Amino acid sequence: MAMMVSGRAMNGATEKHHAHELIERLPDSQIATTIRFLEFMLLDPMARAVATAAPDDEPVTEQDRRRLHTGQAWFAQRGGKGIPMEEVLADFGLKPEDFPPDDTQ
Repeated sequence: MAMMVSGRAMNGATEKHHAHELIERLPDSQIATTIRFLEFMLLDPMARAVATAAPDDEPVTEQDRRRLHTGQAWFAQRGGKGIPMEEVLADFGLKPEDFPPDDTQ
């Protein structure tokens, strides 16, 4: 699909050429910001969502600290290993084969 710029249709190649021309016209003081913006546009959607998410400013409660320490102790007792997925699924009468890989991507 062609894009209209200044009244003229542009295809992918001419759009890239136009983008290069615009970058060349930028003052040096704006190049770093332009690079960061282009890099941001190239992030996958999940990384972009994480990058733009509001900071978690909720205070850590004493209950949060207890749960963290309980979890750390649980992992320490097991040599830093969690529960294998097969075991978790088995608790619910399921197997990994019940969840085929998503080959649509």
